[in-house]
Amino acid sequence: MALITGTTVSTDVAPAISIDLVNELHNSYRALADILGISRMDAVPEGNTINVYKSSVKGNIPAQVAEGVEIGLTETQRVATPITMTLKKFRKLTTAEAIQKSGRENAIYDTDRALIRAVRAGVKADFNTFLATGTGTATAGSNLQTQLANNWNALQTYFEDADVEPVHFVSSTDVAGYLGTASISMQTAFGMTYVEDFLGLGTLFIIPSLTAGAVYSTAKENLHCAYVPANGAVGQEFELTADETGLVGITHGRVLERASIETLLMTGAKFYAEELAGVVKGTITTTH
Repeated sequence: MALITGTTVSTDVAPAISIDLVNELHNSYRALADILGISRMDAVPEGNTINVYKSSVKGNIPAQVAEGVEIGLTETQRVATPITMTLKKFRKLTTAEAIQKSGRENAIYDTDRALIRAVRAGVKADFNTFLATGTGTATAGSNLQTQLANNWNALQTYFEDADVEPVHFVSSTDVAGYLGTASISMQTAFGMTYVEDFLGLGTLFIIPSLTAGAVYSTAKENLHCAYVPANGAVGQEFELTADETGLVGITHGRVLERASIETLLMTGAKFYAEELAGVVKGTITTTH
């Protein structure tokens, strides 16, 4: 695989494998961001924060007044909730026995790809948890199609003065019945299955780990990605192989006391929605 421009190559014991896997995970992150409509991934120093916002009316809404009487002010507030960014660390061993059985490169690749799957799973789980913090609501529907339409309507209302592209997240349990009777084209990115322009309502992500009956929706324009660069002081200290953005850093080293090759991977990407009220949750009243 060709080296991404600006890649820093460390002195690890398997640099070619590190380069391949940095490219693979970097491109996987980038593919997911593109599908979600995120054009820029923002680098944030470790320990710094990103903000998500919740807007609400402050106090009581003033009563209506008679003709000519001063109209009371309705106060609104936009409260920021900071999220501290961290560089996450992952480690895995490839044993001498595995190397002897499958060959050095095959054994390390197998171990590293399992590590990448774990990283992806963690990013997805983190995003699923974040979706549940959304404060927007939609009318309940009796089936998937009705619920998606209700969520779409709630998004149109919230983002009334903006041109937005909806994106929806549903459980595989809820979509299975529909897929059994319809012919649609599904694709994958970052280990996630999605359908573009589902029923004309927007992009649909099918996530097995989501609770059946829960349908989350937001606008692509509300989604962002921030990450802690892995090519800074920490990356230099541990001699990580990293692309120029620092989105992913990997290195390999010998662990003599365990007769193994150790893989160390660092990455700190987080996908999130800026406006919590712009994340709508609907509930299908009849689940499969």
